[in-house]
Amino acid sequence: MKHGTGNIGQGKNGATLRRSSYGIPIRRETHVNITAENVWVMVSAALALLMTPALGLFYSGMTRAKASLNMNMMSFISAGIVGAVWILWGYSMISGKSVLGIFGNPFSSFGSADLVGSTDLIKLGFSATFAIVTVALISGAIADRAKFSSWVIFVPIWITLVYCPLAFMVWGGGLLSPGGAISSVFGQVIDFAGGTVVEISSGAAAFVLALILGKRHGFGKDPNHRPHNLPFIMLGAGLLWFGWFGFNAGAATTSAQAGLIWVNTLVAPAGAMLSWLVTEKIRHGHPTSLGAASGVVAGLVAITPACANVAPAAALGLGLVAGAACAVFVDLKHKFGFDDSLDVVGVHLGGGLVGTLALGFIALPVNGKGGGLFYGGGLQQLVAQIVAILVTLAISGIMTAIIALVIHKTVGFRVSHEAELAGVDLSEHAETAYEFGSMSRSHFNALPHVAALPHVNIPISARAAAAASSPAAAPAVELPREKQADPA
Repeated sequence: MKHGTGNIGQGKNGATLRRSSYGIPIRRETHVNITAENVWVMVSAALALLMTPALGLFYSGMTRAKASLNMNMMSFISAGIVGAVWILWGYSMISGKSVLGIFGNPFSSFGSADLVGSTDLIKLGFSATFAIVTVALISGAIADRAKFSSWVIFVPIWITLVYCPLAFMVWGGGLLSPGGAISSVFGQVIDFAGGTVVEISSGAAAFVLALILGKRHGFGKDPNHRPHNLPFIMLGAGLLWFGWFGFNAGAATTSAQAGLIWVNTLVAPAGAMLSWLVTEKIRHGHPTSLGAASGVVAGLVAITPACANVAPAAALGLGLVAGAACAVFVDLKHKFGFDDSLDVVGVHLGGGLVGTLALGFIALPVNGKGGGLFYGGGLQQLVAQIVAILVTLAISGIMTAIIALVIHKTVGFRVSHEAELAGVDLSEHAETAYEFGSMSRSHFNALPHVAALPHVNIPISARAAAAASSPAAAPAVELPREKQADPA
């Protein structure tokens, strides 16, 4: 049977619809017009997407060996879930017609079909990477003890009820955007890449979840809660730094602005790493690789809201302050007794607060007007920053508590005591990251160890050597300071 071809009409956004040789309508663009800006945003989106698996690697090294895979999975599943949510209703909620200035109409571009043929899909893709990494950040606060199935339920609800409204309010024309009801009264907040929307919101949510799930067994006492793989931590931090250049600079509108953002994203983490190491040396006697990696992340967090609005020297100063401050913040969990497993609160909430508040002092004037207190701009910018912080804390804190409590009281958010002791890798995923006595396997890759094969003889000495190499057979090694028991 032969089908005809040819044009069958015009689709949305001026695209021409043609009928294929099988009679199926297909979309053909009348003009292909890709600009340098389009390419830059797509490359930046790819860099920003890399941050989520990098975060999984970073977190997996910071936790116990028997929770390493689980931390990677919590980041990866966040990408899968948010990717689906974003094309269905997420992007509409941050870009659609305003509903009371709080969120966009989720049905304005439901399914994103009407965006095909337009550059809006590039914006959709870039914005999705922000949502993905934001919710993934929260997982570090509940490492070692959360049900994976409950996390899968939490992610799409939190993105819908917390992240999307905040992103719309700050960036999409809502209450905190230019001309919004709150910004008209208290002034326009500066948040170029997510100090409030990403860092403070995830840090506040992490604090709430840590309180609801409670402490890990042995918190502050069990030396096995120390980081199990420091090279993973440093590699993850390096990849996060690499991806953060796209995260911060992807929305740059001019080459001059892009250059400023790039340099600031270099120097702020550099300064924070140095000040964190100095603080460690003074307080604990040794600069550590864990401290270096944590300092880099603290500096990246702090420069996120300010990357396009401060001078390079000010960015360096901001990094120095953020690194030292976050090195102190991460110890507060021991003082106040909440188990923020991987210091999401200390680094992301703490660093986000430092960076967002700092703009009230060091923000550059625009066309000779405004600016921070140090540039003669008065207190107006500082007030705008404080109000935005309070709104973010309230929305993220309250909504996260409601979501988490409903999950916790129904299906349960925490694994059993036995499952926690066995390790969430095994109890939640039936896998382990490391097996020294047998080859790593799962239910889906049941490859037997060579010793289990009947035609292979393994000498007793080899078996003894394998057993001796097991972590269970090795004596615990005390690290120089207790504070590393729950890594930054």
